[in-house]
Amino acid sequence: MKTGGRLSTHVLDTMRGVPARGVAVELSVRRDGRWESLARTATNADGRVDPPLLQGDSMQTGEYRLVFAVGDYFRAAGAALPQPAFLERIAIEFGIADAGAHYHVPVLCTPWSYSTYRGS
Repeated sequence: MKTGGRLSTHVLDTMRGVPARGVAVELSVRRDGRWESLARTATNADGRVDPPLLQGDSMQTGEYRLVFAVGDYFRAAGAALPQPAFLERIAIEFGIADAGAHYHVPVLCTPWSYSTYRGS
């Protein structure tokens, strides 16, 4: 199995046009049909997670899920959210096919929308 890659993420608040600081992020892996939590962290002032979520030997092929607690972030930022919020958490399920590659999962979000892609 090839190792040496890394998994990173970045959250941008497109409602205010700033990096999303303090967004809670959870990384899970699917094993035997169940999600197993691997890491919990939060974004820094640049909207990024330091260090990479996976790297070196921990970077393995498989199915993963990132969950971003955007409802809490937007409330803390002063956004007037309804109860319940339209987006409380964003869950992105994705596959890592090449453990030696860099997988970057950016999230651009507002309280009402989000987009993602495989970045570099």
